[in-house]
Amino acid sequence: MIKNLIIALLLIASANCFAQSTNPQYDAQLAQKLGADEYGMKTYVMAFLKAGPNRLKDSTARADLQKAHLKNILRLATEGKLIIAGPFLDNQEIRGIFIFNVSTIEEAKKLTETDPAIKAGTLIMELHPWYGSAALVEVFDIHKKIEKQSVAD
Repeated sequence: MIKNLIIALLLIASANCFAQSTNPQYDAQLAQKLGADEYGMKTYVMAFLKAGPNRLKDSTARADLQKAHLKNILRLATEGKLIIAGPFLDNQEIRGIFIFNVSTIEEAKKLTETDPAIKAGTLIMELHPWYGSAALVEVFDIHKKIEKQSVAD
């Protein structure tokens, strides 16, 4: 009897050792608002923007297309569909990245088709599902508080 009691206590104690503790800073409402799973993560779609087959030789046309591209980025961010966007600075084939706040490649493809640079063929996008922190959803709101001037102006 005592042996069984000791075994039961040891089993309970060992189960408690392996039990995962909950983060004391965990905010269930914020996690739900951001679409976080139990790890604070969610699925996004990452796009690698690559140089497309078309090159505009006219500098005015290039500048106009870039402005339209940036305005589309701002529109998608304002709608909550685009979380991160930015160019790479090393002038390679991969020109930049987007992280879309969608969970499927199909949804992201529809969004990429709204980009004037994609339509013009100066950029192409390679899309990949990506798992990252749900906190990224808050980046645009924070960015609006720290940008002195919009890149789309």
